[in-house]
Amino acid sequence: MTVRLEPGTAAPDFSLLDQDGQTVRLSDLRGEKVVLYFYPAAMTPGCTTQACDFRDSISSLQGAGYRVIGVSRDEPAKLAEFRDRDGLTFTLLSDPDHAVHTAYGVWGEKMNYGKVVEGVIRSTFVIDAAGSIALAQYNVKATGHVARLRKLLGIDD
Repeated sequence: MTVRLEPGTAAPDFSLLDQDGQTVRLSDLRGEKVVLYFYPAAMTPGCTTQACDFRDSISSLQGAGYRVIGVSRDEPAKLAEFRDRDGLTFTLLSDPDHAVHTAYGVWGEKMNYGKVVEGVIRSTFVIDAAGSIALAQYNVKATGHVARLRKLLGIDD
């Protein structure tokens, strides 16, 4: 059984490479509010839709004090290609061994076209400035998720 994070718990710390090969540590972001979202694979249709929704909402999210970070199992070079192809303006992190996915409870069994498979459970977390989980959303849909998230956070366009 995959452990699910609950609001009020400490966000698991991590150190991962971004799309440019630079190390990003969650602990270095203390004092900032972070929207951390996990997606299955760069440049796939659903993940592109979700990433572009975050891109298109980045001004309102940043205006409300949130930093957006996407995490997938893709290597940094593929993440850089994804960023460049779709004009993504936020950090993308590489977790190839899915250790951070596991720590956040987003690696496990899921339904895919009627079959149970193991993989990434599309999920989003809001981490407060103190490093605690403020919101944990598992099994989100790629389409419309960012608009619902902004509504939950009280963020208008």
